[in-house]
Amino acid sequence: MNFSAKTVVIIAIGAALYGIGGLPMFGIPVFANTTLKPAMAILALFSVLFGPGVGFFVGFIGHWVTDLFAGWGVWLTWVLGSGIVGMIIGLFPVLTRKRLKYGHFKLPDVFLFSLLALLGNVVGYGCSAFLDTILYAEPFTKVFIQLCIIAAGNALLVSVVGYFILQSVAKRNSQCRNLTEA
Repeated sequence: MNFSAKTVVIIAIGAALYGIGGLPMFGIPVFANTTLKPAMAILALFSVLFGPGVGFFVGFIGHWVTDLFAGWGVWLTWVLGSGIVGMIIGLFPVLTRKRLKYGHFKLPDVFLFSLLALLGNVVGYGCSAFLDTILYAEPFTKVFIQLCIIAAGNALLVSVVGYFILQSVAKRNSQCRNLTEA
């Protein structure tokens, strides 16, 4: 992959925001070692605006930052899961042919966004749960419950918060697209 300096800066900003926003003080504990993080909306926003590559690295690096600053050590399996979530949600502009860029965010786009949020969380954190059982000998029932809670909670959070953010982005983009440079 060959990223421009702009893309690297976008990844750094997104990862920092996700990393800090993912700290336990900003989250809602829901199960053993499991916290619902509003920072997932940040991951979704960067993924939708900049695509799957940026989404992966914002999730991967951002989760790493969260784990480092939270003090519980880096759980690479869940760091990878966040990267996968960002990558899958980042497919949105590809699948919608960048309609959001032109100010369009209609009902089919809302459903696609919500579906990608759910699919990303199930696949991404499903990989994390699977790897936890293999690499760390975590009990399957524990990681399966973590997966179900996190996938459902994150998908709901991302869908609701993301809807309002993406509506605002679409509105801004529709107002700006008629402007021309002199």
